[in-house]
Amino acid sequence: MANVKKSNAQGPQLAYRSLRFLESADARVLRITSEYFDPLAHLRRAGVRRTVVFFGSARIRSREVALKRLQEVETRRTNGSTPELECELKRARMDVQMSRYYEEARELSHLITAWATTLNKSPNVLTVCSGGGPGIMEAANRGASEAGGKSIGLNIKLPMEQKPNPYVSPDLNMLFRYFFMRKLWFAQPAQALVVFPGGFGTLDEMCEFLTLIQTHKMGHRVAVLLYGSKFWKRAINFEWLLEAGTINPEDLKLIRFVDSPREAFDLLREEIGGRIGLHRAGKHPLV
Repeated sequence: MANVKKSNAQGPQLAYRSLRFLESADARVLRITSEYFDPLAHLRRAGVRRTVVFFGSARIRSREVALKRLQEVETRRTNGSTPELECELKRARMDVQMSRYYEEARELSHLITAWATTLNKSPNVLTVCSGGGPGIMEAANRGASEAGGKSIGLNIKLPMEQKPNPYVSPDLNMLFRYFFMRKLWFAQPAQALVVFPGGFGTLDEMCEFLTLIQTHKMGHRVAVLLYGSKFWKRAINFEWLLEAGTINPEDLKLIRFVDSPREAFDLLREEIGGRIGLHRAGKHPLV
């Protein structure tokens, strides 16, 4: 009898406070909706209006880290070589080569953030946005931080935990369960996309952006820059796609290749500078 009274005294739990319910299949629509409205609230509170999105490999290291790793491998090799060590050395040397993209993403983000502060009184009129993790994502957030600005990190919950890099602004550090909701927030406020060398994830995100632009689903103009023409033209034979008839000549005009931070910055400034200047008192785009 005492147990019954104790159980009744506790009473039922509010549904929105029940973790068991919120993690259930029945609450999936609530989780999806939350991943729209919570980021919206974060961006509005921070005054973020428009973004430049950086995509690229999480595996690309900074020059400092890559050189340190190469030195470690070369030191171990002095005691004798093995096939495994030779593979490791080859990988370390490639990491040093690829580290240029980390440093150049960092520089480009710095240029964009510093420029954005001169556009009008709003410090977040144009904000760098990344996936919030390591590699190129870290470089983008780092460059913005070094320029004295804020930057966004849209992290994703994965089986192999991806930790936010330390350069994401704390009030703009968000975590997503669903890839498609994360992609929505990459796309919705984006004025430009800069795609650095990357793997499956980068290709997926880039192609989705291009498809949305190609099919006029973005609702606004977005500049797409592929950073590293040698890498991208080897990774994807765009001319063959055109020759095979799977894309149109107009589709190739959606992308531009760039090979230096200054070249990328000048293109972005030309492409989106006027549009941002014309919307100083305009309607908030995040609707």
